Amino acid sequence: MAKKKVTKVFKVMAPAGTATPAPPLGPVLGAAGVNPGQFIQQFNERTRELGAGKVVGCVITVYGDRSFEFQITSSPAAVLIAEAAGVPKGSGEPNTKKVGKINQDQLRAIAEEKKEDLNAGSTEAAMRMIAGTARSMGVEVEG
Repeated sequence: MAKKKVTKVFKVMAPAGTATPAPPLGPVLGAAGVNPGQFIQQFNERTRELGAGKVVGCVITVYGDRSFEFQITSSPAAVLIAEAAGVPKGSGEPNTKKVGKINQDQLRAIAEEKKEDLNAGSTEAAMRMIAGTARSMGVEVEG
């Protein structure tokens, strides 16, 4: 079988299981040559078990014949940290206003979930990366 020619590779963030072809996702897909309805149907089917509405990343590869493949990546670290801390979003002034706290166990769980997508050599290195993201959001890491 001949290899298909890759015309475009791009990343999007979408809510798992509940994505719609409405803006901002639909126009981005259409501009890249992807049938939005077909993508949304496949994406929602593959992400339904992740929890409705949880934001996940997706890397989409578009081929010359307008076919596509996509790979689901884990949620952004900021989303996971906010969820663990029980806050809706990070602080606008993280150096002065703290919005929440997470403990070492929560930090480890987030690091293990994100480890595949990070360029960390160990879980401890991934934990340090996630802790840095937490600090920049105004979330304190206890312990």
